[in-house]
Amino acid sequence: MTIENISVNKSFGGWHKQYSHYSNILNCTMQFAIFLPPQVVCGKKVPVIYWLSDVSCTDENFMQKAGVQRLAAELGVAIVAPDTSPRGDDIVDDVEHGLGLGAGFYVNATQAPWNRHYQMYDYVVDELPKLIETHFPINEKSAISGHSMGGHGALVIAMRNPERYQSVSAFSPISNPMDVPWGQKAFTAYLGQDRESWASYDTCALMRKAKHFVPARVDQGESDGFLDDQLTSKKLSDAAKVSGYPLELNQHVDYDHSYYLISSFIEQHLRFHASHLNQ
Repeated sequence: MTIENISVNKSFGGWHKQYSHYSNILNCTMQFAIFLPPQVVCGKKVPVIYWLSDVSCTDENFMQKAGVQRLAAELGVAIVAPDTSPRGDDIVDDVEHGLGLGAGFYVNATQAPWNRHYQMYDYVVDELPKLIETHFPINEKSAISGHSMGGHGALVIAMRNPERYQSVSAFSPISNPMDVPWGQKAFTAYLGQDRESWASYDTCALMRKAKHFVPARVDQGESDGFLDDQLTSKKLSDAAKVSGYPLELNQHVDYDHSYYLISSFIEQHLRFHASHLNQ
């Protein structure tokens, strides 16, 4: 589990670093970013928040646009941002249909040709955390968050692995991918026609049946152009009522789908996570 450092930048007393490594799960070289708060310089192990980004993003978007480092340094939490899909010249892609590179959807693909590389669920749940825990001063507590496609991934991963995460949050998540065009396109390509397998990657389906809970916060802009036909975030409230899931859903007038929403409310998300990570 070797890693290679790509870049290092001092930020708010801590360090923003980028690394590459070979992923045995994805069968390619991957890249991730990590922010280590200043507390690690004193030998302290800190909790970690994993951030999952949206379609076409890399590890860089969130770290450069969200303004997360100042508060992460104050709260003493590390931030890890992986890439959004496998990468490489031999990785299958489908630009015309919005699949492939940058659009891994955080599932384990079962259908050829995607299944050779597109195992993003296992990468985020198993391989990446083991890598982070091996090479960095991280303690046993973690949380997960994300935006849009990444919000979908964060919620699904937390609900399927409640023992791993102290909390989960999302901005503008694809909440019910089984029933919206983005999700149906991705699931058909990666998972085939079996809708039962789709349900294991659908937040609303999982939330309705949940028996073990991870505290969840979701923020959604009401002027988001994708809200009604792709994100359907309001369905989360109905799903949460069925199981009694501890969901805080915040809707914001005039905010859209962009990083202006994320940067406006990222402090609330980090403080939400810190309150659970530090219990």
